[in-house]
Order: sequence, then C-alpha cells, then structure tokens
Amino acid sequence: MAQKSSKTHTKDYGKLALALHKKLGGKLAVVSKQKLKNRDDWSTMYTPGVGAVSSFLAQNPGEARTYTMKRNTVAVISDGSAVLGLGNIGPIAALPVMEGKCAILKEMAGVDGFPLVLDTQDTEEIIKTIMHVAPGFGGINLEDISAPRCFEIEERLKQVLNIPVMHDDQHGTAIVVLAGLINAAKVVRKKLQNLKVVIVGAGAAGRAVALLLLAAGVRDVIVTDSTGIVSTRRSGLAPYKKELARMTNPRGVEGVVADAVAGADAVIGVSGPGTITAAHVQAMAQDAIVFALANPVSEIGIDEARAAGAVVIATGRSDYPNQVNNALAFPGIFRGALDRGVTAITEPMKLAAARKIASLVKKPHANAIVPSVTTPGLVKAVASVIR
Repeated sequence: MAQKSSKTHTKDYGKLALALHKKLGGKLAVVSKQKLKNRDDWSTMYTPGVGAVSSFLAQNPGEARTYTMKRNTVAVISDGSAVLGLGNIGPIAALPVMEGKCAILKEMAGVDGFPLVLDTQDTEEIIKTIMHVAPGFGGINLEDISAPRCFEIEERLKQVLNIPVMHDDQHGTAIVVLAGLINAAKVVRKKLQNLKVVIVGAGAAGRAVALLLLAAGVRDVIVTDSTGIVSTRRSGLAPYKKELARMTNPRGVEGVVADAVAGADAVIGVSGPGTITAAHVQAMAQDAIVFALANPVSEIGIDEARAAGAVVIATGRSDYPNQVNNALAFPGIFRGALDRGVTAITEPMKLAAARKIASLVKKPHANAIVPSVTTPGLVKAVASVIR
C-alpha cells in the first residue's frame, strides 16, 4: 500500500543515503584519545608502559571500567535476520544499520558504539560469540535478530553476563510506544489503564509492547498475528505466543484483526504495510488512537487513518509528526547504565524511562505525543532514571 500524506516529499532519502555512504565509506571511524607525537607518547600509550596497565588489570579486573574503553563502549550486534522491514538479508547488509545505531549513540549520548555483525544465525553460536567478546564492552545492544530466537539469546546472555544486555527492537520500541500512549490517552481524555489496546504484530516488538503495557497497568490488550487473534483457544501457537495468549485478551475475543479492533481505543501496528485498514479504524471507539509503526511504509497511511476517524496518529517515520523512534530511548538508557555501572536493564527502569520520555512533552496534543529526538536534555533525562 502506498503511503499517503498531505505533505509533499521532494527528497529521495534512499538515493541520498547511497551517495553519502559511498562518499564516506561508512559512518564510523576509530579515533585515538591521545596523539602519538613523540617517543614518550609511544612509550606510555603502548610499549613498554602499557605492560604496567595490563599487569595491574590482571590483578584487578574490576578496574577495567576505569583503565580501558569498557567504561564507555557498547557493542551493537546483529545476525542480519530481521533488518528493518527488509527481512533476513544477512550480516553484510545489516552493517549499515548497526553503524547507524552506533552513530546515534555517539552523537546523542557520547557513547562509543561498536558494530558487530555475525555470520551465523545459530542461536548457540550467537550466544557463545557474544559471551566471548563481552569482556571488552560495558553493554550489549542486540539488534535486528528475528523472533523467537531473539528471546532466548537475550535471556541467556542476561543470565551469564554482568553488563546490561538489551534487544532494542523489543524494549526500545516498547518504551517509546508506552511513552506515546501515555500522552495519547491524555489527548483523548481517557485513562491509560482503561484503554482497550490492539497490537497488530506478534513478533519481537509486539510481544515486548504487550508485556510493557501490561506492566504499566493497561488491562485490556489483544495481540494479533498474520493468522488472527493470539488466543488460548488457538492450536499450534509457538511457545512465546502461548505465553502471550495467557497474559492478554481478557475478554476472550476470537477471530481476526477486524474482530479485535471493534470498539478498541488504540491500535498499535508493528507488522507491515496494509495490515491496518480504514475499515478497522472506523470500527474502533470514538477518538481512536492509531500507531502505524512499520517503516518506511506504515500499516495505514496517515491521511487514510485520519479520514477514518483517528484523532491521534503516530508512525515510525521522521518526516511525519509523532515519530515513535527507539532513538528516544536507547541512547539515554545506555548512557545511564554505563555511568552507574548498571548490570541489567530491568522492567522498572523501562517503565521509568517511558514515563520520563512522556513527561518531556509539556502540553500533549494530537501532533505532539512524543518529544523530538533533538529535544534538549532528552538523553540526560532518560539516563537519570537508569539506576
């Protein structure tokens, strides 16, 4: 489905991005913090002086955060199995996205991100590889790894590593969705906890959004996938969907998306183009909230959703109002985690981050439910609640 908008777009960002990346040769470079100007510089930055640092750390490994890059470095890791809306395109094709995440970490939060793309999609190999490289990093940002493997990879790494591990496609998305929904509820003058919410898409993002909304007190959440409503009465569900079915859909609704959205206050699309229609929006409750977050082409066009009755509309795009973008969350989360030596990103931290992001919009209205990524103090505000 073509993306509809009243706004005229004159720039071809795909063409511009290809030209820029070719010109730059990628987005990142390694920069030394100390110049090698003379023999003393060489002797203290490297041999023989560096031997003293290595000997010290051999006896005091806990001091690595002080004496090495570990203190300010996050590995951004993908196997290329679920890149943007492009699917399983492999590690080489994933590298520009990982570079982009690292650029955001550096520019927004002063965090040194290091992209690592793995030439395997075997769960055990990925876990072992990350465990082996983890000593040099202060945090692990998992990215673009397909469900359900991403759930096991993250959970097992969290169990064995003493540094924060976060799959941003899950938790960054969920945090910003909750932030947006907090303010959207204010705009339509409804209580967050009383919203009937439908999530279209039961992958990594859909699962995480559902779990965080439930943790925030939203009582009526229904999740749908390509087959229909995720329900305890459906057979053949993957184990994680069985778990979702037990925790959601309190009214026991059966059927497809059209059945789920009837009378719903909010629909959150984390799937693909065309999965939310005008008929779906028309069937929702008055003052409907529509988050169509597939990128670059959303589940429903903005103009189409508005004409169908949506009052608050959000997308994942930067060229429309209300961009629900993970960059609102993950730079501040890792900044706070690194600064305070946090070893795990917990559910209370995620809830606090969502509320903090929402609070940065002082007077929410239909076209302003989340702050811009350029909001002054954004990273500092999010970092302040990661403790």
